[in-house]
Amino acid sequence: MTSRVAIIGIIVEEEASIEELNQILHEYGTYIIGRMGIPYPKKNINIISIAVDAPQNVISALSGKLGNLPGISSKAAYSRGQ
Repeated sequence: MTSRVAIIGIIVEEEASIEELNQILHEYGTYIIGRMGIPYPKKNINIISIAVDAPQNVISALSGKLGNLPGISSKAAYSRGQ
């Protein structure tokens, strides 16, 4: 299956979900290129971006699992090609 590069943007509004979020990211670790986290205390949230190289169905599954966690929003943006 063809892999694609994508960025998954994650907004964390519920700190209680962070442990499960990290566990999910660990499960998909072979696909993760890099991760950047930015705390934003003014709004009491955390912003995380994950760069991945994986088949589209894997990226969709990862983003979906993250978005189903309480207080977590996620969205994937895909590269156009390769």
